[in-house]
Amino acid sequence: MIKKSSSAVRSTFEWVGTIAVSLVIAGIIRVFLFSPYDVHGASMEPTLMNDEKIIVNKWSYRMHEPVYGDIVVFHAEEGRDFIKRVIGLPGDRIEIKNGKVYRNGKMLNEPYIQGMTYTRDDARTIVVPKGSLYVLGDNRENSRDSRDLGAIPLSRVVGRADVVVLPIKHTKVLTGQEPVGSR
Repeated sequence: MIKKSSSAVRSTFEWVGTIAVSLVIAGIIRVFLFSPYDVHGASMEPTLMNDEKIIVNKWSYRMHEPVYGDIVVFHAEEGRDFIKRVIGLPGDRIEIKNGKVYRNGKMLNEPYIQGMTYTRDDARTIVVPKGSLYVLGDNRENSRDSRDLGAIPLSRVVGRADVVVLPIKHTKVLTGQEPVGSR
């Protein structure tokens, strides 16, 4: 009888230990490697839709710098996190005219916009400061981005959006569809 009791206690401690270790590992993964985020609003349509859940890779930018086309989550000054696409890197000259985006004098080919129209122009030419990114939402008519917020310091970038996980029918890998060259 005593053996059964100590066996049950030992088994309970093993389970508690296993659960505790699992929670610690999950916490480390969430804090340092990958985190779920909810998409709020229409600023990234058609790429990301309102209420989708994405996984953000927090580790990626510890290994390398962001690249054109990456979809990044960053802390906005309003105390909220925003999600936008990287259009400009440090030193790039960005201009928006006649509804088209130009980087270093070349009009970008942006296939992820899928025929959406854009009428707001920004006659200013902006040079992206060192240690910052220029980001735009894919739904340019309905996005608060670098046109309003200015360049985003890399220190505010949480990570790169890698995967849409929910709803299941929208599951997809978010490849960095780089806005490329002139047409």
